[in-house]
Amino acid sequence: MTDGGAAGIVKPVLDYVPDLDRVFHALADPGRRLMVERLSRGPASVSELGRPLDMTLAATLQHVQVLHACGLVRSSKVGRTRTCSINTGVLRSAERWIADRRSMVEQNLDRLGDYLAANADQPDEQGQP
Repeated sequence: MTDGGAAGIVKPVLDYVPDLDRVFHALADPGRRLMVERLSRGPASVSELGRPLDMTLAATLQHVQVLHACGLVRSSKVGRTRTCSINTGVLRSAERWIADRRSMVEQNLDRLGDYLAANADQPDEQGQP
């Protein structure tokens, strides 16, 4: 019997990633990003989302389904009209993930800057400052 080691640590992370993977996959398509931009101004019908993209209703609906499957978009149907709205919670989780990565990079750059500033006056191996 093992204690899980690295696999025990990686498994929960891998279990979390697919939802975020689906969000970034959905946002990788420029047409879907345009739909998300439109929905950030308020709800819209599927046909309204497809209009600026010059695509069929069936193609638009497929894109909406991708956005719906990852949780970025909610939809409801009244009669023959399907209305979509943005799910800000899922959008915030992707934003939070990006902000956390940015914060880590900025911290590393700050540490590098501190190190370089602290060692700026020390001579190198040839005695040069």
